Amino acid sequence: LEYGGRAVPPLHALLFEEEYHAAGAPARIGQNGLFLLAPTLLRHGTPAQRDRILPPMVRADEVWAQAWSEPEAGSDLAAIRSRGRRTDGGWLLSGQKTWSSRAAVADRAFGLFRTDPQASRHRGLTCVMFDLRAPGVTVRPIRQLDGDPGFAEIFLDDVFVPDSDVIGEPGDGWRVAMSTAGHERGQTLRSPGRFLAAAERLVALWRSGDGRDAATRNRVVDAWIGAQAYRMHTFAALDAPAGPFAASATKLFWSELDVALHETALDVLGARAETDAAWTDGYLFALAGPIYAGTNEVHRGIVAERMLGLPREVAR
Repeated sequence: LEYGGRAVPPLHALLFEEEYHAAGAPARIGQNGLFLLAPTLLRHGTPAQRDRILPPMVRADEVWAQAWSEPEAGSDLAAIRSRGRRTDGGWLLSGQKTWSSRAAVADRAFGLFRTDPQASRHRGLTCVMFDLRAPGVTVRPIRQLDGDPGFAEIFLDDVFVPDSDVIGEPGDGWRVAMSTAGHERGQTLRSPGRFLAAAERLVALWRSGDGRDAATRNRVVDAWIGAQAYRMHTFAALDAPAGPFAASATKLFWSELDVALHETALDVLGARAETDAAWTDGYLFALAGPIYAGTNEVHRGIVAERMLGLPREVAR
């Protein structure tokens, strides 16, 4: 309540998401903050950070971008080169971030910086929040296939951030970032409601069409079942949270379901797909799912090694 919410249990939030997507409501501009940064601050932030950051985030007075990837560090987040250098009262950030979601329209960003270059890959990293309009910050929009600047490059040249904008302890950024990544890969960012609504639209599209062959019908049914299975999985996770690597399996499931569902819709539409912007735009967005939040190839390796206990592949 103190941060602008309603203090409802997680089940209520999931049900709200179902109704929100069923109504065809627009994507929320603040979802990077609401679904990624907010849970991170609730777990790792200070009371002062939560008091300062969360209320304007909930009101959409401040829009947040995520600044993880770099030109030489995509899915291999530990390879980041952007650095933070200690100075009086805070840090000076320098480097380049790319594929930063919503940075073209955001007010602030959160990301990972290397603050101890002598430490090993996963150590000496610090999670930091910074103002995208601060001196030394340059934002260059990157246009997507649909022409919209959904991403941007961020260039930082000795950008000052105070100690109060460090999330967690300096040097402990990897643990904080993995907490954030768990929300991105799990159901927080891609709630079941999104797929339930799309699956219902797909079934309606199938019923209204002509020439409904059995093979395509089976694909429609598979997509509907997949959306329901994801819903049941999410409900079950509320009562019995899975292990630390389960988010990788979840991300694999919903990202591939999204692509299959939209591909089926385009096949049902046939030539009409060229004039159906909703399904076409949805398909283009779905294609990014197996890439962002860690590529699916990386997540298959995590599932194989960490969850199934299979041996690590050895290069010959």
